[in-house]
Amino acid sequence: MSDNENTQWHEFNQDTIEALIADGSDVSLEHTIEHHFASGDFDALEKAAVDAFKAGFEVGDAEELMLDDGGTVFCFDAVVEKKLDVKVFNADSDKLVAIANKHKVHYDGWGTYFMGDSIDDEDEDFVDED
Repeated sequence: MSDNENTQWHEFNQDTIEALIADGSDVSLEHTIEHHFASGDFDALEKAAVDAFKAGFEVGDAEELMLDDGGTVFCFDAVVEKKLDVKVFNADSDKLVAIANKHKVHYDGWGTYFMGDSIDDEDEDFVDED
């Protein structure tokens, strides 16, 4: 992973966490974080999923999606519960980008749900800043 790639994801993490906090998301609560992976190569994606699982993330089943150009891509989410701490998010993104690079799949950032007093669990708003 290049220093430039680290810097870009660290800036993304900082900006996204700041936006969540500015919108009133409760920093004292753990948030469900969904890190997104994609690849046209199912076998490579599967290997990345195994490594993400070994790294402590809950890994969902891969899904097949049709692209606008008629191509196919496979994707999965690596999920973890975390408080909004940029240092922890930077460590996680470094780890997951390294896994993506190792298996030549695409790491597509992360998203979460707004957590605050003004909404209940059924009305959570998903925030995906990527």
